[in-house]
Amino acid sequence: MKSVINDGLLPCSRLCMQESSACLKRACKHWIDYSDELNCTLVSVHENGRMTLREVAQRLGISFSRVKQIEACALTKLKKRLLNSRATF
Repeated sequence: MKSVINDGLLPCSRLCMQESSACLKRACKHWIDYSDELNCTLVSVHENGRMTLREVAQRLGISFSRVKQIEACALTKLKKRLLNSRATF
């Protein structure tokens, strides 16, 4: 029976970590231009755990205030989805 590793990493992320080589798949939705963590958001989270918004901004190469805007928008969408899902039951 094949064992499943539940560390949140994709096989390509694990391979990059094993080889200590930065990911070159720019089309991947997890790719970031941050070679310190192998250009992968999954590796960043795996290595660091929770991160502050300032750390996220640094990795994405955007301002702290822009990360706050994105967070606020995402939280609003989640709240709307939660309210809509409760209304359908």
